[in-house]
Amino acid sequence: MARDHNGIDWHARAAALSIRGEAVIDGRRVAALDGATFSCLSPIDGRRLTLVAAGDGPDIDAAVAVARASFERGDWSDKSPAARKRVLQNFAALIEGATEELALLETLDMGKPISDALQVDVPATARCIRWYGEAIDKIYGEIAPTSRDSLALITREPVGVVGAIVPWNFPMIMAAWKIAPVLAAGNSLVLKPSEKSPLTALRLAELAVEAGLPAGVFNVVPGFGHTAGKALALHMDVDAIAFTGSTATGKLVAQYAAQSNLKRVSLECGGKSPNIVMADYPDLKRAARAAAGAIFFNQGEMCSAGSRLLVQESIRDALLEEIVAIARSMPPGDPLDPATRLGALVDEPQTQRVMEYIEAGRSEGAKIAVGGQRVSATGGGCYVEPTVFAGVQPGMRIAREEIFGPVLATITFRDLDEAIRIGNDVVYGLAAAIWTHDITAAHRAARALRAGMVYVNCYDADDITVPFGGFKQSGTGRDKSLHAFDKYTELKTTWIDLA
Repeated sequence: MARDHNGIDWHARAAALSIRGEAVIDGRRVAALDGATFSCLSPIDGRRLTLVAAGDGPDIDAAVAVARASFERGDWSDKSPAARKRVLQNFAALIEGATEELALLETLDMGKPISDALQVDVPATARCIRWYGEAIDKIYGEIAPTSRDSLALITREPVGVVGAIVPWNFPMIMAAWKIAPVLAAGNSLVLKPSEKSPLTALRLAELAVEAGLPAGVFNVVPGFGHTAGKALALHMDVDAIAFTGSTATGKLVAQYAAQSNLKRVSLECGGKSPNIVMADYPDLKRAARAAAGAIFFNQGEMCSAGSRLLVQESIRDALLEEIVAIARSMPPGDPLDPATRLGALVDEPQTQRVMEYIEAGRSEGAKIAVGGQRVSATGGGCYVEPTVFAGVQPGMRIAREEIFGPVLATITFRDLDEAIRIGNDVVYGLAAAIWTHDITAAHRAARALRAGMVYVNCYDADDITVPFGGFKQSGTGRDKSLHAFDKYTELKTTWIDLA
């Protein structure tokens, strides 16, 4: 029986956990208006965790209506920055107080290791809420440099009602990246979590009300993308829509926004990020550890995953040997065991998708250096070995398409120019990395790589103070940092004639 350092038996805790699946609208748990539900299944072993309300158009209408009413009344939008700050700080504290409950919900719902949920997901969620709470009263307006007979004030106002659609891979963190700046700016929010992992979003909404957020300001409607998500993006009374997920779905969201009221759209979509290792980098073991973490953390279910490893020819074999050894040391395991480093994929369809890409890599002539098999870590469930392909050519599907699983495509290159050319030769532009001892090469690569984030001698370095988002078909707009306020506020000019 595996226990963590606090002596918690997570299997016993899971068995005793009471899980609710109703929507949260106007501060209350409510069933879908037509009573429809869907089963929330755990990828750990296929067990049904609960029945979740299957929201549809009428439920979105109800949530948007109360969000609009709360905004127009000024329940939240008219509160002083200091008052909004206090509520968000309380919200962050309640999240921290519910760490074990939220971590367990996250692990049961989408299969990530409980140690990651405890050490990464919950703390990052609380930090995000707290940081934007602190930022509220530190944003100033501007005075334009007009002539002396006029005064032009430039101020920010909340955009109104914001719809947010978030993915299943980091349910809490991705939700927090929307929730925190949306609420900090004074908006009201309707959040549609992924049907694959809705549980923590629903609990966060309850905690927000407990923290003092007025009812109706933050609503969560679970449901499917083609029903609830589409209804939210098409809604004529939603002023902005923020989406994180696949590029294909992001394109649909943009279309829906244009077809309805031309609402503001921000999209954080897919990636196929190049991780470039030059022969002059002096510490191959460090580069190998980072490369493995870049693709195997969170089971590879990351839009910013370093899924393409570009290695200079002379060090290919040595680096690959190190990465293969790391992959062998982290077999998929029970996510409720604190020692597990690689958990379950989110569900059966995603597991089958990953296995189809592995077969595509084989059929196109790439060689599996390690992994490649589906395994049963808990007598069932959705588990795939960490997989490394060698001999990958840039035109192969596994080198061009987002797999969203623990599958690494290794490509060799001769010089930096070729590495940059290969790195940029995909439709995505979310992240990239360059490992080199040459400062000139590092700057050349950072300027030339068409990506929203370029890491030098590291991968996936992260802080709430820096923006997150990409170029090309990886999306538009930025999450995190003060730049996120650009998505959720309107700039207003007030011109006063002093003549």
